[in-house]
Amino acid sequence: MFATTPLRIVAVSAGLSQPSSTRLLADRLAAATRERLAAEQDRNVEVQVVELRDLAVDIAHHLLSGFPSATLREAIDAVTEADGLIAVTPVFTASYSGLFKSFFDLIDNTALTGKPVVIAATGGTARHSLVLEHALRPLFAYLRALTVPTSVYAASEDWGSSGDEYTEGLPSRIRRAGGELASAVLGHTVSGASRAPGLDDGEDAVVPFEQQLADLRLD
Repeated sequence: MFATTPLRIVAVSAGLSQPSSTRLLADRLAAATRERLAAEQDRNVEVQVVELRDLAVDIAHHLLSGFPSATLREAIDAVTEADGLIAVTPVFTASYSGLFKSFFDLIDNTALTGKPVVIAATGGTARHSLVLEHALRPLFAYLRALTVPTSVYAASEDWGSSGDEYTEGLPSRIRRAGGELASAVLGHTVSGASRAPGLDDGEDAVVPFEQQLADLRLD
C-alpha cells in the first residue's frame, strides 16, 4: 500500500428513522476516529457511512436469491475493504435489529478477520446496554474481527449528558472508542503503547495489536 493511499473508515448504521440517533452516533464515532487518525499520521482519512435502511429491499432480495444488487455489493465491499469499521444498531427486543443482523449475515465469515471494529448501539433506556456484550461482541467474534475494548451505548438520556464524578458522559466514551479504533487501525495497542510486555508487567500487561492479530490467525 502506498503511503499516500487514504485510510478508510466505514460506519454501518442500522437506524430506521430519519433523522436517526443511530446515524448520529455513527457520525460522531467516525468523526472522533478521523480526528485521532489525522493527529497521529499524515495520510488522508476517508469516512463512508452505509445506511442499511436504504438497502433493506436489496438485502431481502439477496437473502432470497443469493445474488446482491450492485448497490449492495458496493456496500459489502466497502465494509470488507475498510481499514476500520464502526457498527451501530438500534436495540430491538433486547438485541440488535433484524436489518443489522441480515446485513452481516451476507458477509463471509472470514472477510472481517483481523479488522478493527467499534461496536455501538442506541436505545430508549440504559437497561439495554448489555446488548453490546451479549449480542454484538459475540457476533463480531464469530466474524473474527477485533473489537476494541470500549463499546458505546447511547440511551435517550445520554444525549447532551456530560456524565458525573462516577461515570463518563457520552462524548467522553465516543472519544475513547474513536481513539482506540484509530490506534488499532495504525497497528498500535489501543493505549498507544508499542513495546512488548516485560516480565514485570504482570497479568494485565498490554499486548501489542500485532500479537493480538497473530494469535487470532493461529486459532
